[in-house]
Parts: sequence; C-alpha cells; structure tokens
Amino acid sequence: MAGVLLVDDEELIRAGLRAILDSEPDIEVVGEAGDGAEVAGLVARLRPDVVLMDVRMPKVDGIRATAHLLSTMEDPPKVIVVTTFENDDYVYDALRAGASGFLLKRARPEEIVTAVRTVVAGESLLFPAAIRRLAESHRPEEKGRDALAKASLTERESEVLRLMAAGLSNVEIAGKLFLGIQTVKTHVGNVLAKLGARDRTQAVIRAYESGFITPAC
Repeated sequence: MAGVLLVDDEELIRAGLRAILDSEPDIEVVGEAGDGAEVAGLVARLRPDVVLMDVRMPKVDGIRATAHLLSTMEDPPKVIVVTTFENDDYVYDALRAGASGFLLKRARPEEIVTAVRTVVAGESLLFPAAIRRLAESHRPEEKGRDALAKASLTERESEVLRLMAAGLSNVEIAGKLFLGIQTVKTHVGNVLAKLGARDRTQAVIRAYESGFITPAC
C-alpha cells in the first residue's frame, strides 16, 4: 500500500485528491497539510511514500518545503509538485530541488493515480517537452558546466543521458542502443551517481543547467 501525504492550502483541492486516491486499492492518503511549514513534521510521523506538494502556498511554498525535506531526511519520500501552470518557474525550481516530477491541477484522475504509482515504483515523471520549455528561460550556469565536466561521463553514459532527456524509458533506450536492459540500468545508475542526482528528472535538469543539452535539441 502506497501512503500519500497531500499538501495544498486549498481544502477543496485536497478533498478532490483524497477522493481520487483513496478509491484505489493500492493507495492510501495518510495525511493532509495546508502549508509547506507542516510537511517535515508530518512526514517524520506518518512516513508517506509520496508527497503531493502544491507549488504555491502562502507561508512556506512547495519549493522550500521540497528542498528542506529532501536535504534533511535520511530516507525522504518522493515528491510530486502540483501546479496550475506547467510553465511556472516554481515548477522548474522544485524539480531542481529534487522533486520527482509535477502534475497539473487539471490532470485527469487516472493521470494522478498513474503518477503516484510511477514514483512509488522508482521512476520519474519526466515530461520532455514541458521541461524543455521550462529550461528555455534558464541560461546554463557556470557551476553546472563545471559539475558536468567533473562528472566525466563516458561516451555511452552521455548517449544515455540524452535519451533520458528525450523521455525514453530503459526499455526504449535498450532498443535504441542495442543494449541489454540490465546494461542500460547500470548506465542510468552511473549517470545518476556521477551527477549526484536523485532520479532521472534531476539528472535531466542538471544536463540543461550545464548546457550539455539545450532546449533546441
């Protein structure tokens, strides 16, 4: 059973999400919060697998709450940020902080359920087109270039990172590069480790930040 914590300052939004998720046999809403300031305490007590985090809240927003949670907890839950607009800079910043992906508040019920199941399974909610649009307004950073240079990715790992950024799954990457699935998993793991990334989404964000991948790619 996957436990979910709902964090949104609008009670109506929380009620709608609870109704959707609690109707699934393998998902349970274990708690709710109306602001990011409440998140750390609730996560420590309830130990959810996933936090659905509103990106804009009046006191502590979803970016700060996500960054604090992922940087201070030894085994933090996955975070999916929830937003009204996919081109919101807040979303990009939340992904940089380590969120596993994002959902729009207008997402269909089945998309919300799939998102939770996806991150529980250890995957990321990677939307290549949306991340590319977000990256267009953020110039590559010098420290990002330095970090990628120091990572010393092999030629094969660089290929895998580009395909990850295009949204390909491990199975699709294996087919594209004519590799075994376990070999691809090893390459993906190496890329994440070398970039110090929690998951595929954060690795792709860092690839954009460094200029290794550009929005025009």
